Amino acid sequence: MFKSLANYAGVAFLKLLSLLPYQLLVSIGYGLGYIAARIPGDRNRVVKTNLRLCFPNLSTTEIDVLSKKHWRLLGRSLVEKSIIWLGSEKQLSKMIEVKSAVDLSSRQPRILVNMHFTGIEGSIILSALAKRMDWPRTSGFFQRMKSPFFNKKIVDWRNRFGGNSIDRQGNTKAIIREIRNGDFIIIAPDIDLGLKDSEFVPFFEIQTNTITTISRLAKITGADVCMMITTLKDDESGYLCEISAPLEDFPSADPKADTARLNQYFEKEIRLRPAEYYWVHKRFKNRPNHEASPYSPSA
Repeated sequence: MFKSLANYAGVAFLKLLSLLPYQLLVSIGYGLGYIAARIPGDRNRVVKTNLRLCFPNLSTTEIDVLSKKHWRLLGRSLVEKSIIWLGSEKQLSKMIEVKSAVDLSSRQPRILVNMHFTGIEGSIILSALAKRMDWPRTSGFFQRMKSPFFNKKIVDWRNRFGGNSIDRQGNTKAIIREIRNGDFIIIAPDIDLGLKDSEFVPFFEIQTNTITTISRLAKITGADVCMMITTLKDDESGYLCEISAPLEDFPSADPKADTARLNQYFEKEIRLRPAEYYWVHKRFKNRPNHEASPYSPSA
C-alpha cells in the first residue's frame, strides 16, 4: 500500500514540476545538480573516473570543475523530464528547437543516431510535432526499469504523441519493420550494453565496448544514417535538436570500422561541449582481454 502511494505521489510531483514556469524549473534543476556534485558517492566517482580517462591532460582541479558543471546540467535535465514525460506539445516546442538537413516528411528509410548528452530525450519533440508537420511516427529502444509501475508509465508518456517505444531486448525484427516503413528510428549506441553484438573500438583513444547495431541495421534495410544531436543552446534558454545529412559511404563492408567511425563522431561532439555528456554511465565497464574495470574500488 505504501509503495503504491509513493508511486502516485511521485507522478503527482512530476506533474507539479511540469506546471512550473520554465526558468524556475531550470533553477531548481541547477540547485539539485549543485547539491549532487558535492555528495560523495559511487556516481560521483564514476563521473570523475570517466573524465580522467577521457581527458588525461586535465589537472585534478580541472576535473573537479568539469564534474561540477556536468552535475549542474544533469540536475537540470532530470527535472526537465517532467516536461519530456508530461508536458504539452506547446511546452516541448518552446523548450526544444528542431533543425534538419533532411526532409523529415519524405518517409525515406532512415536511422537517427542519437548520443547521450543530457538533452538526449529531446527526441520526443519529433513525436510531438509529427501530426502537425506530417512526419512519420518516432520509434526507439527503451531500457526496462526495475519498477514495473514507472516502466509502464514512462513508456506511456513517451508514446503519448503516437510514438513507439520498443523493448531493447530481442526486438530486432520490429525495428527492421519500422525502418522499412519509413518511420523515424532513433538509436543511441554510445553505452555499454554487454558483449553481445559488440566490438571494442576506440573512444577517446580507449578500446571501448560498443554495439554494432547501426551498421548492421543500415546494411539490412538500406536506410540512410543521420546523426541527431540535442544540445543546450548557447544562452541555455532551451535545446537545439539537429539532424545531419546522411553519412557518406555508410555502412561499409566492415561493421567494426563503421562503429569506430560513429565513436569518432561522438567524441568530436563531446569535445565541443564536455560538460553535457552523460558521464554518470560506466562507459568502460567491460574491458578487452579481461582487464580490470576502472570503476572497481581498487582501480
